[in-house]
Amino acid sequence: MHEGGILAWTEAERLSFADLLEGLDDKDWSAETLCPEWTVHAMAGHLAQTTRNRLKDTLAGIVKAKGNWDRMNTDQAIAYAARFSPAELVAQIREDAGSARRSPGAKPIDPLADVLIHGQDVARPLGIARPMPEKPAIAALEHLLVSPFWGAKKRCKDLRLIATDADWTGGTGPEEVRGPLVDLLLSVSGRSTGLATLTGPGAALLGAR
Repeated sequence: MHEGGILAWTEAERLSFADLLEGLDDKDWSAETLCPEWTVHAMAGHLAQTTRNRLKDTLAGIVKAKGNWDRMNTDQAIAYAARFSPAELVAQIREDAGSARRSPGAKPIDPLADVLIHGQDVARPLGIARPMPEKPAIAALEHLLVSPFWGAKKRCKDLRLIATDADWTGGTGPEEVRGPLVDLLLSVSGRSTGLATLTGPGAALLGAR
């Protein structure tokens, strides 16, 4: 998939994420997401911030977090969200939906994977069904399986992933894991909520990791 197509998918998903946020009430914005420490407000801050961070912001954040990328993301998301109202964050996400800006070292597809996964991080705890488009989901899954940044290479060692709602398989291991694309994506990115629908001899192994 060429970079322009990936960016178009990313723009569409960011706009869809903004739609999701606009449909929430005040109570929902303070609800916890699937990410520990992240409220919906913080998640919106993260998605708004990722296209606005400068290199020096990232470098300062990683130094402050003592090299812990996850800690940096959490701290920056919470701090950024605190500066803006929900309406302001939604407006920023819409304004920058087509931006190609990304974190240092990130591939063009990383922002797509980010918004696909974080959309579920927000929707699932609130009981909102959020369909995931097939082609972007497959592209994100295939990227996670080879990326050094998501932890999926380690989680999926010796596993073969098989989608039950699309013509897709990934991984070359002997232990099969079957399930919907959205739950495969959530599971390989470390979200335990995706494990409930997975079957096959490798499902327990993936869950244990």
